[in-house]
Amino acid sequence: MNFNLKFKDINETRQLNENYTIKNLLDDLELSSQTIVAKQNGEMSIEESVIEDGDEIQLVQIIYGG
Repeated sequence: MNFNLKFKDINETRQLNENYTIKNLLDDLELSSQTIVAKQNGEMSIEESVIEDGDEIQLVQIIYGG
């Protein structure tokens, strides 16, 4: 079971563990949900969403400023 991860220069297929969530992925990459938005198969996703086999996960950096 695998999923595709896209984030900045990363575009890779990663091994998928059972009940692996967006939060687990952010923790593994040492990223904060306060600065990253996740899209699962093109739709906005919450941290508790379970990543399924074949999913495409895109992580988007939130930019603050004025």
